[in-house]
Amino acid sequence: MVAMTHRPVEPTSSGFERDARQIHSGKPVAPGNIAIGVVIGRTSEFFDFFVYGIASVLVFPKLFFPFADPLHGTLYSFLIFSLAFIARPIGSVIFMAVDRTYGRGVKLTIALFLLGGSTVSISFLGGYNELGSSAIGLLAAFRIGQGLALGGAWDGLASLLALNAPSNRRGWYAMIPQLGAPIGFMIASALFAYFVFSLSDADFLDWGWRYPFFCAFAVNVVALFARLRIVATPEFGSLLERHELEATRVIDMLRAHGRDVVIGAFAPLASFALFHLMTVFPLGWVTLYSEQTPAAFLMVEFIGAMFCIAGIVISGLVADRIGRRAQLAVCAVLIAIFSFIAPLLLSAGQTGRYTFVIVGFSLLGLSFGQAAGALASRFAQTYRYTGAAMTSDLSWLIGAGFAPFVALSLSSQFGIAFAGYYLLSGAICTLAALAFSRKLETLDT
Repeated sequence: MVAMTHRPVEPTSSGFERDARQIHSGKPVAPGNIAIGVVIGRTSEFFDFFVYGIASVLVFPKLFFPFADPLHGTLYSFLIFSLAFIARPIGSVIFMAVDRTYGRGVKLTIALFLLGGSTVSISFLGGYNELGSSAIGLLAAFRIGQGLALGGAWDGLASLLALNAPSNRRGWYAMIPQLGAPIGFMIASALFAYFVFSLSDADFLDWGWRYPFFCAFAVNVVALFARLRIVATPEFGSLLERHELEATRVIDMLRAHGRDVVIGAFAPLASFALFHLMTVFPLGWVTLYSEQTPAAFLMVEFIGAMFCIAGIVISGLVADRIGRRAQLAVCAVLIAIFSFIAPLLLSAGQTGRYTFVIVGFSLLGLSFGQAAGALASRFAQTYRYTGAAMTSDLSWLIGAGFAPFVALSLSSQFGIAFAGYYLLSGAICTLAALAFSRKLETLDT
């Protein structure tokens, strides 16, 4: 008898996802339900993101860098903050391979548990006085874990939402996933403000700051189930079958669309640079150089995030009238103008800072609302999912990853005006990328 060899079956979620789609094949999912799942998913990502960002100003300089003065302690903290953005493209490469081998469900489950687990683990860390340099090393390791997980959390649900939207409402549906950013920021800032207001400085640094990190795991579990529900829909499956949400090899995508990835990464740079210059950087600046308490300024930013939500909603209406690229270009010009006004407002006392927050967050909403995937149409259908993921990763890395560190370094040495110059450079990059993209499209036709 011929011995039969059995190859081990690799565990994969693809079969379960197909079965779930067949069960629900007669029950199409409305774009509104898809939108809810997308917003929940994005909110969880940005909640983790902002919990860490706020702690980088209020907690980590004192807990992990007590040997440095407040300015340099904050700068060291911002350097570790940037590690997630360096790790994010690496995470995309790793998790794209997981997606191809084991399925989208396995990929999202691992990524969101890694994201929530890394965030929660930070809450158990002892400080430099207890663990020495190991505390800094562990903080950096968990921050890298967050970055790898964010690369894996790219689910394609925003594309699913856009592709199921009416052709004349693409701008409206494109803005919906972006609502997760201000909502996540509002939850994180409200939690930190509550504990800062309620506790003494000693209690807050001892245990109070840890509670927002504890919440991360529960938030990510809710987000995971919301995403898996959409992944199991017939609409998602049909796009996979047409290869529109297929995870291709990154190297293959770069061979075919390397130029488009670079252009797409620079197109939203004005918005991404403004993103951190409105959230993390001003909190650091106010904490170091003003008389206002961090908790009070967090609540001002909380109100600013409401204006950001309004700006994002308006961006959808405007983009459907003038086009998403035109929307980005107009916002880049407005951001360039704001780059000269923002330093004056930040240094003009409490009233000036309030004006800075309201105007800046409103402008952030208008630009950020259409910042994702504005140039995705340049990718061939097969490469669109992977191309959009890598483009987003590089945009965040170039435009936002080092923004708090660079802005605080420049402004502390040369004056607050240099933070505005950094923002101006982002606006120039956006306008140049949009112009170059239009030129390439003209040549292609």
